[in-house]
Amino acid sequence: MGTIGKIVEGALFPMLTLVAGQSGMYRRVTGINVVESIDLIMFCRPNELVVTTGINFPHQNTSLEQLVKLAYTKKIAGFIVNTGPYIPDIPESVISFANEHELPIFQMPWERRVADLLKTTFQFIAHEQEQSTEDQVLYNLLFHYKQHVDSTRQNLTQLGFPQGAELAVITCTTTDARSSIDRYEVLIQFAFQNRYKRFLRLKHKNHLIFLINRTQITTSSSPFSKTVEDIYDKITQKNGSLNVIIGKGSFYEDYENIHKSYKESLTVIQLAQLHNNRFLYKYKEIGAYKIIMGVQNRTLIESFSQDILGQLYRYDDLHNTDYVSFLRIFLEENGSTSKVSERLFIHRNTVLYKIKKVEQLLDIDATNPFTKTNLYMAFLIEDVLTHQ
Repeated sequence: MGTIGKIVEGALFPMLTLVAGQSGMYRRVTGINVVESIDLIMFCRPNELVVTTGINFPHQNTSLEQLVKLAYTKKIAGFIVNTGPYIPDIPESVISFANEHELPIFQMPWERRVADLLKTTFQFIAHEQEQSTEDQVLYNLLFHYKQHVDSTRQNLTQLGFPQGAELAVITCTTTDARSSIDRYEVLIQFAFQNRYKRFLRLKHKNHLIFLINRTQITTSSSPFSKTVEDIYDKITQKNGSLNVIIGKGSFYEDYENIHKSYKESLTVIQLAQLHNNRFLYKYKEIGAYKIIMGVQNRTLIESFSQDILGQLYRYDDLHNTDYVSFLRIFLEENGSTSKVSERLFIHRNTVLYKIKKVEQLLDIDATNPFTKTNLYMAFLIEDVLTHQ
C-alpha cells in the first residue's frame, strides 16, 4: 500500500520537504491532483495528493489556509505547496492546522517542475499497484491455499520463496483495537527491510503480516528480539507508551504449513497481551503453553486446573476477595514480596498476610518449587482454555 511515509523515506521524491503533519505518515496515496482554485476542490478525491502553486489565489495566506482546510474535508492524503512568487512561505496557521489534523504538508521549491512531480507520482502509484499483486499471493497462501495451489506455488517461487525453503510468518498489530496499525507500517517495514533481504507483506484487518525466508536474514548475528525491541523503543519514544505487539511463528518448509505459522504468530500475540509481556516474541518461546495446547484430553487438564485453584475461586466468589489474581501476580514475580508490593501498590505486610491466607485456603506451602510449578501450570491451563 502506497503511503505518505513511503514517499518520505524513498528516493523518488527529493523535491519534497515535509514541513507539517508528520503524524499522518500512515495516509494512503492513490492519486495526485493539481488545484489552483478553491472552486476546484469539489474535484478532489480521497487519498489524493493535492498540489498548488497559488497562481490564482486572491489572497496568499488566507486562500491557502482555506484551500487546505477544504481539501482536508475531502479526506486527501496530503498537500504539496509549490513555494515561489505566488506563495513565498507556508503560513504558521496552515502548519498548525496540518499538525493538529495529521495532514502531511510538503514544500516544493519553485524551480522544480510540477510536471516532473506528476510523472514521479504516477510511477510511484504504479509500483505500489504491482506490490499489491504480491499482497494477493500472500493472502492466497494464508487463507485460500487449497483453492490456488498451483498459481500460489508458481508465484511464490518467482518472488524468491521456493518450496523447500524455511519460511515463517510475522504478525504485527495494535493492543488497542481503536488504534490502526497503519500508523506504524513505515517504521515496522523499515526495520524489517534492514533485517531481511526480501519479504512479502500483507495488510489484513488490523494486522501487518510478513512472510520471511530464513536464508534471507541479513542480520543473523543479531536476534529477532533485538529488531522487535528497536521497533518497540521507537514507538514508545513517539507515543510515550507502547501499543504495538509483534509475534513470529515457526519456520516451515511446506507451503501448506505456512498458515500454521500465521496461527502461531497470533498465539504469541495473544499470550503476550494476556500477560502484558512485551518480551514474548516467538512461538518457540511459549514453553509450557505448547505442551498444554497439544493435549487432546480437555477433561484431564480442566480437572487439573480445578483441583489446584477451585477452592480459591470459590472463596473469592463467596467473600468478594481477589486471592486468585493475587496468587497469579505472586507467581509471576517469583514470590518477591517487594515486587508484588510495588506492582499492586500494597504494603509488604499485606503481601505476607495474603500469601499466608492463600496457603491456608489451599493447604499448600507456596515456597515449595513443585507446588509453585503446579500452581503456575494451573494458570497456564486456564489461559489456554479461556482463549482457545
